Amino acid sequence: MKQLLQIITDIQTQQIVGNSDVQVDALIIDSRKAAQHVMFFAQKGTITDGHQYIPDVVAAGASVIVCEELPAIIAANVCYIKVANVAEIVGVVAAAFYNHPSKEAKVLGVTGTNGKTTVATISYQLFTELGYTCGLISTVQNHIGSTIVPATHTTPDPISLQHLFRQMVDAGCTHIFMEVSSHAVHQHRIAGIQFDGGIFTNITHDHLDYHKTFDEYIRVKKTFFDNLGKDAFALTNVDDKRGMVMLQNTKAEKKTYSLRVPSD
Repeated sequence: MKQLLQIITDIQTQQIVGNSDVQVDALIIDSRKAAQHVMFFAQKGTITDGHQYIPDVVAAGASVIVCEELPAIIAANVCYIKVANVAEIVGVVAAAFYNHPSKEAKVLGVTGTNGKTTVATISYQLFTELGYTCGLISTVQNHIGSTIVPATHTTPDPISLQHLFRQMVDAGCTHIFMEVSSHAVHQHRIAGIQFDGGIFTNITHDHLDYHKTFDEYIRVKKTFFDNLGKDAFALTNVDDKRGMVMLQNTKAEKKTYSLRVPSD
C-alpha cells in the first residue's frame, strides 16, 4: 500500500485530474486484474489499446488511471494522470512502489543475440558457489536464491519485474543476474532498474521481424549501454565488429573481452 504522490515523484506528468491524495494497493497493466485501489496503466499495445478498458477498470474500483488521453467521462472518485508515453513510465512507478529494490543489490544485465542465457546462468552459478545469495532472471527459469520461479518471458513486464526484484532482495539476494532482450529495452520493461553492470555478447541478423532493420536492432541494443550510470561497468565482446559501437556513448567504465584480439 502506497500513497499515490509517493510513487509518481520520478515521472513527468502533463496533467493530473481529480484527487491525488489516494492510496494505491497494486499496479496493473492487465484490465482483467482490476480491483479496489489499483493503479491502471492504459498502455497502447500493438494489438489492443488499454484506453478502451478504462471504463471497466473504473467500474471495478480503480483509484488511479495513467493514460495518454483523458477519457470523455471523468469519474468523480478517480485520479487521472496524463503522461506523454505510458509505457515509458510503468517501470519507474513500479520501482518506487516496491521501494527501488535494484538499489539494494548488485544487478548485472546481459544482452546480445546469442549467449544471454549462458552468461547470466553461469554468472549466477559462479557467485552462488562463492557463497552469495543470488537471483537469476532468464529465458529458461528465474531463481530467487535456490528457489525456482517459472519464466514466461526473457524479461518480464515492468511491474512483475520490480515485484520479482523485491522478492529477491527480501530473500537476501545481494547479486542479481538477468537477460536483457532487445524487446525489453524497446518496450521499456527495464525502466526503473539501476544496473551495476552490462555485458554485450554479440549481434546477428535475428529479430528483424520485430525491429524491421538491422540498424534499428543495433540502436535498441546500444540504448541499454547508453543508459548505464557512471558508476557501472560495461563489458563488451571486441571479437564482434560492433562490440565497441555498443559502448560509444556509455557513461559506464568500459571493459573488453575476446578470444581473437587483444582485450582486457
